[in-house]
Amino acid sequence: MLRPVALPLLLVAAVALSGCGKKERPVADLAASKVTSIGVNAYLWRGALDTFGFMPITSADSNGGVIVTDWYASPANPNERMKVTVVILDQDLRADALRVSAARQVMNAGQWIDTPVQAATVQRLEEIVLGRARDLRQLANAQ
Repeated sequence: MLRPVALPLLLVAAVALSGCGKKERPVADLAASKVTSIGVNAYLWRGALDTFGFMPITSADSNGGVIVTDWYASPANPNERMKVTVVILDQDLRADALRVSAARQVMNAGQWIDTPVQAATVQRLEEIVLGRARDLRQLANAQ
């Protein structure tokens, strides 16, 4: 037999646990927008980090969507170095939601000299980030 004090406690516990039943969660299209709590599209963010992760990163702001790398010189070509800035402008996975800018320097007589970066190079970097973001979205949707 239950004590009179234990009965109200059991009723409170039963009511509290009744809301814990398994409910169907709505299925969301994670590719559309607002994938996570960061301020920008998570696939673009992760795609950019994956693409430029080999470079030293000086700043990464997931709320503002900005990644800034430090100068990186390839071991195969130590007389040339690059610096990249990635800006993600939107929460949607779209090509116009991504901006990549790059700076390039070449060693000349012991000094680094600024050299123009071809527009095709910057466009190709954006395409690589977008491709990686799409791959990440497909992986997430396949699971």
